[in-house]
Amino acid sequence: MSEYKKAIDAVASLKAVNGAPWEAINPEYAARMKVQNRFKTGLDIARYTAKIMRQDMAEYDADSSQYTQSLGCWHGFIGQQKLIAIKKHFGTTNKRYLYLSGWMIAALRSEFGPLPDQSMHEKTSVPALIEELYTFLRQADAREMGGLFRELDAAREAGDSAKEAAVQDKIDNFQTHVVPIIADIDAGFGNEEATYLLAKRMIEAGACAIQIENQVSDEKQCGHQDGKVTVPHADFLAKIRAVRYAFLELGVDDGVIVARTDSLGAGLTKQIAVTNEPGDLGDLYNAFLDGDYVDSADDIANGDVVVKANGKLLKPKRLASGLFQFKKGSGEDRCVLDCITSLQNGADLLWIETEKPHVGQIGGMVNRIREVIPNAKLVYNNSPSFNWTLNFRQQVFDAWTEEGKDLSAYDRANLMSVEYDETELAVEADRRIQSFQRDASREAGIFHHLITLPTYHTAALSTDNLAKEYFGEAGMLGYVAGVQRKEIRQGIACVKHQNMAGSDMGDDHKEYFSGDAALKASGKDNTMNQF
Repeated sequence: MSEYKKAIDAVASLKAVNGAPWEAINPEYAARMKVQNRFKTGLDIARYTAKIMRQDMAEYDADSSQYTQSLGCWHGFIGQQKLIAIKKHFGTTNKRYLYLSGWMIAALRSEFGPLPDQSMHEKTSVPALIEELYTFLRQADAREMGGLFRELDAAREAGDSAKEAAVQDKIDNFQTHVVPIIADIDAGFGNEEATYLLAKRMIEAGACAIQIENQVSDEKQCGHQDGKVTVPHADFLAKIRAVRYAFLELGVDDGVIVARTDSLGAGLTKQIAVTNEPGDLGDLYNAFLDGDYVDSADDIANGDVVVKANGKLLKPKRLASGLFQFKKGSGEDRCVLDCITSLQNGADLLWIETEKPHVGQIGGMVNRIREVIPNAKLVYNNSPSFNWTLNFRQQVFDAWTEEGKDLSAYDRANLMSVEYDETELAVEADRRIQSFQRDASREAGIFHHLITLPTYHTAALSTDNLAKEYFGEAGMLGYVAGVQRKEIRQGIACVKHQNMAGSDMGDDHKEYFSGDAALKASGKDNTMNQF
């Protein structure tokens, strides 16, 4: 028996028990409201989506072509429309997630106004956005199911049993818009207790996967900017454990922790690590410090710090800011050590922040990690901070140079130019961009590909185009031709914006509650009928 029919029977039984006071309650209406809202709490969502993500991870381990993808969101409506579009175009949400970007919260959701990605925004805005995203996804479920219920009623009224059975099958096999969200907790917004408290809020809002980075919380920088400062491994592992405890406390036993390392581009540390014996994690961290070996107290100036490293006294280079500097060129080794250590101490997935999208570079590090942790997997930021066109055209240029091809027709520094768009080199670069996710998942262990800030950029681009046309000579045609006509012809559900906002669902409920006395908005004078 389907969940829908079980729900009808359950309410019918309650109605029978409660007798006359429940006479006006329609068991099927109550069942519809119940199945339209499958998830009652954020923890229901976190437990459901964690299982999906764990299954996807296992399927990727068996077949690297089974990677997953997501797009970043800064508003519930944006996330909702992505999932509606995914279901419309592909028929399934399988292996397609959402990403919650701390950068976009800082830039778009802070009460202070637009902020840089430096953890200055309100920490409460992170769980608030998770809850908002899932509110909109649950509304997408209710809206689509409501349409199916109306189809079911119409088929019954027409006496079309075949249509009724077909619609009933869609109801019984309905796929929810609720998918996993990988949520950015930045560097934890404080110490390990602060990390634990915020992680709890995020999980309670619905997060099944939390991404945390190894930067200093109060010095945090965007991964694609300069000035990044990392913490010793012991500090980072304490926060990873804090997140795991939060998952366990709330009963999300298979919650996912994504450990992000910014060491590849971070040249600074705020602390010299505590070390108890040669070769421990603190000692390994300190071994990367840049500095000068000293022989006597005469080599030490007022305020200098000295540590024992490699059996000698090392005076680490200290900046005016009080930060210590790592050796130049040590980023990859530090990154690999971060990844191995994180996986050995409770993390499930890795995130390596790189300066360019290069399969060979990523794969080289992952291969080193997999020598120790064979099933190591990455979440990778297909970042808008990369100039993808220029990067890949230069990669092709360099590869062809090694092959001995004549490239005298190209200026490597100017390959972004439109004059190269139709060239053989540009076509090959675009082919590599198109296959990047597939190639990187096969050759570099990337389980999940995401774009952090896509709708930040699409909103700006589409608004620029509309403003140019509407406020220019096109006038109203700028909106009609550039937006509405495309919505109608592409079947964009939002063209019926009243329906998308819940008007039809409200009419359904009014009918449930008031019967023939219900005052509905969807009558013949509703202009949405034009669509």
